[in-house]
Amino acid sequence: MSHIAVSWHHTLTRKGFPITKTYFITGASSGFGRLLTEKLLARGDRVAATVRQEHILDDLKAQHSDRLWIANLDLTHTDAVRGVIDRAFADLGCIDIVVSNAGYGLFGAAEEVSDEQVRHQIDTNLIGSIAVIRASLPHLRAQGGGRVLQVSSEGGQITYPGFSLYHATKWGIEGFVEAVAKEVARFGILFTLVEPGPTGTNFGAGLVRAQPMEVYEGTPVGGIRDVWAKGEFKVTGDADKMVDAMITASDSSDPPLRLTLGSIAYVSIHKALNDRLAVLEGSKTITLSTDVDR
Repeated sequence: MSHIAVSWHHTLTRKGFPITKTYFITGASSGFGRLLTEKLLARGDRVAATVRQEHILDDLKAQHSDRLWIANLDLTHTDAVRGVIDRAFADLGCIDIVVSNAGYGLFGAAEEVSDEQVRHQIDTNLIGSIAVIRASLPHLRAQGGGRVLQVSSEGGQITYPGFSLYHATKWGIEGFVEAVAKEVARFGILFTLVEPGPTGTNFGAGLVRAQPMEVYEGTPVGGIRDVWAKGEFKVTGDADKMVDAMITASDSSDPPLRLTLGSIAYVSIHKALNDRLAVLEGSKTITLSTDVDR
């Protein structure tokens, strides 16, 4: 690790002294992004926040004008992503933690969702998140290190019927991040995939729904559609506590690659991992028999 990287790492993680950090956060207008921005500003950090609606953070800007940098950004406009990130680093100097948070959910069976909905979901959640990380890497590397928090979901490890396209983006970004983390570890750039379970945010309000097909009534997709309509989807996650956990992870000198948040996420992911391992072991004989004969 370079002298710059060692100095940056020491400054970020030393204990007993107040340390002001600078965060870059996408999707800061609501949900985890808004709450994270509020908490970081309240403790004295600087935040570069991106939003899609102009003036939506005016209240925070009035309180923290010198520590809140705001830019309009739609992640589907990938050409604009690099420009915004370049400008944020130029204006603020060192950015310690990049939080790739922007995204939304799409609900509908695979054949219910439209081509346009498929494209927009992938362009936002997957390609947009990839663009944020790729644009940040040269800056983080040049300054000697940094952190990247990618907000994923329990849906990056498990699946629910009716969320196939959403899962495609979350499983996709998890694979991307896990590989990139290995590529850039030597530069002092560390990643954490944040995997919250059902939480009291505005995820449901922002959920895009496909036009339902009658044939899916009475199927698992129809069952989940009914649960959403009746407001009976079980939510146990505390968004405030989850954001505190994200901040703790970003402060850590040894952050986890994956940070699962909430009891539902823990139980669901634990079962899914065990089930996948059981399937792997169940086909072990066939699996090992397919090597080249020696």
